[in-house]
Amino acid sequence: MSTADQTPAAQHAVRPSISPIDIVRAVVLVAALASLVLWGFSEWTLPWSVILGVGTPIVALLLWALFLSPRPVLRVHPFIRAIVELLIYAAVTMCWWAMGQAWIGIAFAVVAVSAGVIAGRRAFA
Repeated sequence: MSTADQTPAAQHAVRPSISPIDIVRAVVLVAALASLVLWGFSEWTLPWSVILGVGTPIVALLLWALFLSPRPVLRVHPFIRAIVELLIYAAVTMCWWAMGQAWIGIAFAVVAVSAGVIAGRRAFA
């Protein structure tokens, strides 16, 4: 099927290119959500473990959807996006520290912030 045979809508429907940094950021988000679930269920007693084990990842996911997703609900200045992203990463890092796994928290922070900086620089380029 040639380009001339396609409808105008199909001709303009171009998929965005996915770079390796996009994949790393997706993995970082999944790791952040899993870390928050682990922290909530392992560090608290019932009923708080259920509330925090389910609630903290939901709050993080809502923040991501509102400000950081590819099609955010609220379009804000890139610096506000960076602050929200850093708050999520800092919360996950503190959760790892609270679980007594400081090195995992530091490693997560380094990978997450590096991916965010690279993606942020690419967005400004």
